[in-house]
Amino acid sequence: MKRYSGREFTDEELRQIVDLIARHPELNRAALSRRVCEQFDWRRPDGRLREMSCRVAMLRMQADGLIVLPRPLKQARGPRRQLAPTPATDPQSPITVPVHELGALRLEVVPGRVDASRLWNEYVARYHYLGYTPMSGSQIRYNVYAGSRLVALISFGASAWRLADRDRLIAWNTEQRLRNLHRIVNNARFLILPWVQSKGLASKILSLTARQLPRDWLQRYGYRPVLLETFVESPRHQGICYKAANWQCVGRTTGRGKKSTSSRPTLPKKNIWLYPLQRDFAAVLTR
Repeated sequence: MKRYSGREFTDEELRQIVDLIARHPELNRAALSRRVCEQFDWRRPDGRLREMSCRVAMLRMQADGLIVLPRPLKQARGPRRQLAPTPATDPQSPITVPVHELGALRLEVVPGRVDASRLWNEYVARYHYLGYTPMSGSQIRYNVYAGSRLVALISFGASAWRLADRDRLIAWNTEQRLRNLHRIVNNARFLILPWVQSKGLASKILSLTARQLPRDWLQRYGYRPVLLETFVESPRHQGICYKAANWQCVGRTTGRGKKSTSSRPTLPKKNIWLYPLQRDFAAVLTR
């Protein structure tokens, strides 16, 4: 039994994948991932095939010497290029009034157009201390406006696979975590643009997001998340805006990261903050 991308694969299933590749040499990697998902009925909660998760799983199977995939249609061209800043993200005139004096705040989901997506990425790459990193899997990105002016950007995506302090609070077992982890959504990036100095703005945005995100997630993916999580690197940040928005600090990460194979910390340790989107979140996650 092997686990890849959150799914257990039996020895028989691995043999079936090897056989599928051998019988269909004409299939590329994308087509193979679809066939595997269909064969094992591996689907997302909204019923769609888990093609990207399957593709990642098969790459790891190949790295472990279990299968041999066809050559990719497009060869890698070296490291991903950093997003070069353009005049579209140049600093704007300062905003210094408190949040109650700003125009009405609104969250707008970043549309799927390439230009809109690239602009969001460029802002984050240019002004967030962690830079821009592509997210995989289910995700939503927002532009935050005060009146007509862009003041912030925020994104949400897949939750961490394991978090000892979070998992202890939920009190779920491995089977429950595998089945229900998708109902936890991670706040991956939160950027108040540097020329915006508005007291109370960050916590106000977090509160608005907690109300709007469940509806947007339901519309996009067919289910509602029940818990938000995020990681705040200390002592760089204290998480004051999360505390003001009623998030709860429940512990700290180990500093090993999602893909670490070492027992030693390789990343900064971060505080774990959670926000329940409904009171019975633990009961939902342990069903």
